[in-house]
Amino acid sequence: MSESSASATRITPGNALRPEDIAASDARPTADVAEYALWLGDDSLILAQRLGWWISRAPELEEDVALANIGLDLIGHARSFLTYAGHASGRTEDDLAYFRREPEFRSAHLFEQPNGDFARTIARQFVVAHYQWELYSRLVHSTDSTLAGIAAKAVKEVDYHRDHSAQWILRLALGTDESRRRMEVGLKLTWPYVGELFTDYAPVDALGDAAVRPSALQAAFDAAVGAVLSEAELEVPSVPQAVGGGRQGRHSEHLGYILAEMQVLAREHPGASW
Repeated sequence: MSESSASATRITPGNALRPEDIAASDARPTADVAEYALWLGDDSLILAQRLGWWISRAPELEEDVALANIGLDLIGHARSFLTYAGHASGRTEDDLAYFRREPEFRSAHLFEQPNGDFARTIARQFVVAHYQWELYSRLVHSTDSTLAGIAAKAVKEVDYHRDHSAQWILRLALGTDESRRRMEVGLKLTWPYVGELFTDYAPVDALGDAAVRPSALQAAFDAAVGAVLSEAELEVPSVPQAVGGGRQGRHSEHLGYILAEMQVLAREHPGASW
């Protein structure tokens, strides 16, 4: 790409940005902004990999399509955040996705958890979608125009993810005795990992209005998920919180297996084109 074509992409606050826009721009994040972008990109990348497993396995054909589309949305978010993070170190989105080691990833533990049955996947997606909607709806006001532009695109897609998961919570909880039991189990298995999403780690303290402080999201998240669970005649699970540590490179036992599957082709054939 020529210098003139790269500089042709102008990033202004509120623009909904695609990965191609970010790759073509000359925006360079600080080290702290790049680290924050890794948080958000890795969350979406790892969950997209998890959701891809459901293709051909969902309980109905429409859900094959729905979960695949949600996964593709998340891949788009991951590409944008990782492309921007890579501008700080001269690495591409593929470098960051396929050639980092496990301790270099920054995904929260929730995104790494096994799919389990369909109800457990829906419980995880319910939490993720509501968390990401609260996050992106605030990140559109970031003083970093690239983060704001990524969020402006992502929040529209996550709004659908939020509605999709809420409708399934209601359908399963208010369905048969068995579907309700599975939904309750799915929520209990998911909830230990919720607290990490709202824990303030560095570099947020140094970013000011460029980032969204995780702890500032929890009250709105609690109200939104509480309303859906109340309508479903379910309670917020009372369970101990997991230790977490994904933002600092300390991951659950599941991430290594995800990366082994996700990275094997790129590592076996580095630089290959198709």
